[in-house]
Amino acid sequence: MAALALCTVMGACGGEAPKKTAAKPSRTPSPAVSVPVFDDDHSMPQPPALEGAVARADILIYDTETLSSSMVKRIEGIDGVFATDVFSMANTPIQGDYYNVAAVDPATYRRFTLAGKQDAIWSRVAAGEMAISSPIAPKVEDEEHFVPVGVGDAAQDVHVGAYVEHPKGIDLVVNEEWGEDLFKVEGNAMLISTLKRSPQSIRKPLEKIVGKDAAIQMLDIASVLGLNPGAPQVAIATSGSVGAAIGIYRYRVVGNQVIPESSWTASHLRTETMPLIGRVTCNTAMLPQLRAALNDVVAQGLSEHVYQTAGCFNARFIAGSTRLSNHAFGMAIDLNSLENGRGIRGQMNPSVVKIFEKWGFAWGGTWKYTDPMHFELVRIVKVG
Repeated sequence: MAALALCTVMGACGGEAPKKTAAKPSRTPSPAVSVPVFDDDHSMPQPPALEGAVARADILIYDTETLSSSMVKRIEGIDGVFATDVFSMANTPIQGDYYNVAAVDPATYRRFTLAGKQDAIWSRVAAGEMAISSPIAPKVEDEEHFVPVGVGDAAQDVHVGAYVEHPKGIDLVVNEEWGEDLFKVEGNAMLISTLKRSPQSIRKPLEKIVGKDAAIQMLDIASVLGLNPGAPQVAIATSGSVGAAIGIYRYRVVGNQVIPESSWTASHLRTETMPLIGRVTCNTAMLPQLRAALNDVVAQGLSEHVYQTAGCFNARFIAGSTRLSNHAFGMAIDLNSLENGRGIRGQMNPSVVKIFEKWGFAWGGTWKYTDPMHFELVRIVKVG
């Protein structure tokens, strides 16, 4: 495959005051820049040049359901709302970490980024490529600049076409054609710009419109250092059997602690005694495959190579971030942690790794930033 040049964000653009836009303004007939279609199955019309200046993203709304047209109209009618954009978003595991992937119309979403005036970037997104946040690129893309989006057999490789500084809370962006394949819920997220108005001044009207279950994340400088304490948050897994096992994960953040909704823990977690490692609390979907893998380890005479666990369910963020760990869903387990710390090759027995892979687990020892103690469920396998 011919190598494609990557576009990089250089800084803010624009100077004149932008015009107020609806969620989906109509396109002009002629695109600003035209690039070859990268993916025939996931391309859309080339976007026109951005008129006016970029708009600061002040608020991100993220719900478990599609935002209705009436809800969007009411939000746009709030005094102080300057511009909006509706798109799809899901929380998906990539290389062991969870990231927010958005499926957007590049013609409208571009206004909310510093790279909004850089036509080539949004032409590449329209042509079927991904625009990715630069800091996470080394963690998720392979040598040919592809990123696997989704879980296990449902994962699809998307080519990176540009590096972009996205609004906080969005890590990777694809176009709407990709969204139809990747997302279970569409049109469930919205960006809002308030221009000169304080975003906090419209929070209460927003809460009345979207309800208590939607996540409203303030992106202004006063809130950018963390999530709003105690506010409802939600993670929506991508489609596929493993995603279905996680379901809709609502939680709150108190201090540095993630507190999932009690109804989710009651319906999705169970404690059982396992061969070799004793009692563990994991997602109910993972327990049969974990037991099968450990029984297989015993049957193949490899018991001495699995002797301890650092745990399965642990409601927490990835260290140094506000991205949920797979342990928060009870879908991962750490084995033989003393000699298998992060960032090293570790001493996990290769035959044990093969057994766990057979039973639907991915091993963290193959990640770019290795985690050789870590096994996470990526594929549902019938047991018995």
